[in-house]
Amino acid sequence: MKKYIVLLFAFMMLPFIAVAQEEDSTKVKEALERPAYESAMLIDNPTNVLFDKNTLEVQMQHRFGLMKGENTLAGIYADGANIRIALSYAIHERLTIGYGTTKNNRLQDFNWKVGLLRQTRSNKMPVSVTYYGNFTIDARTKENFNFIQDRYSNFNQLIIARRFNPNLSLQIAPSVSHYNVVENTMRNDMVAIAFGGRYKISPQTAIIFDYSQPITKFLLNNPPPGISFGVEFATSAHAFQIFATNYNGIVPQKNYMYNTNNGFGAGEFKPFGKGGGDFLIGFNITRNYNF
Repeated sequence: MKKYIVLLFAFMMLPFIAVAQEEDSTKVKEALERPAYESAMLIDNPTNVLFDKNTLEVQMQHRFGLMKGENTLAGIYADGANIRIALSYAIHERLTIGYGTTKNNRLQDFNWKVGLLRQTRSNKMPVSVTYYGNFTIDARTKENFNFIQDRYSNFNQLIIARRFNPNLSLQIAPSVSHYNVVENTMRNDMVAIAFGGRYKISPQTAIIFDYSQPITKFLLNNPPPGISFGVEFATSAHAFQIFATNYNGIVPQKNYMYNTNNGFGAGEFKPFGKGGGDFLIGFNITRNYNF
C-alpha cells in the first residue's frame, strides 16, 4: 500500500517538476557590466577589479620623497622614498590572492580579494561589491618588538563600485585597519572611508582621484586624510598611473594609521603653499599575464 501512495505522489508532482524545468531552461543569464577600472589599484586603495581565472598580475608601486625643500627636483632627490613589489593570482573569477613586499618597515603583506556582487548591464544589480583584506607582517629585526605578535597588522575593506557609463566609474570603500600594538595615544583599530573614481578622456587615458578619510579619533595626532589625483594610461594588459599624493605608506593600514603628511595644510587646501602641501609624486605599474 505504501508503494502505491509513493507512486501516486510522484505522478502528482510531475507537472510541477516539468514546469520548473521549463522555467530554468528559459531563464536568461544576466550579462555582466564591463569592469569599472583597468587596474586592481586606484592610486592608494584597491578597486573592485577581479581578473579572469589563471591571470597573474605583477604590481610595482613607487613613492618619491616630499616635493617640499630646495633642490629636490619635485621630491625625486628627497629622502623618504618607498617602493612595493607584488604579485596576485586569480584562482577563480571571483577570488584573487596575492603577496607583496614593501621597503619601509620591511612589510610583507598577504592579501585576498573576493567578488561578492557584480554589476549587470540591465542594472538589475546596479553596483559591484567586493571584499579586500590583508594580513601584514613587519619583518624588521627582533630588536624592534617585544613579542612576535607585535609585528602583525591587518586590513579589511568593502568596495562598492559602479560603472556609470564607458567614461565614468566611481567607488566608495569603508574599511577597518588593525595593529596589534600601537602607541598609548592611538587606538588599535581605525575605521575609515575612501572615495575614488576615474574619468576617461580618451580610449587609453583617464583622470583619476582617490580620497581617504580616517574616522576614528586618537587622543593625540590624528592622521590627516589622504588626497591623491593623477592620470592613468592603460591597455588591455597594462596600466600606468602617475599622480600626486600625501600618502607614502603604500600598504593601506600604514597610510590610514600612521600618515603624517598633511596635504591640506593645517585644515586649508593649499597643496604647495607654506605650512601645507605635504605632497609627493608616485606611480603604479601593473602588468597582467594570462595562463
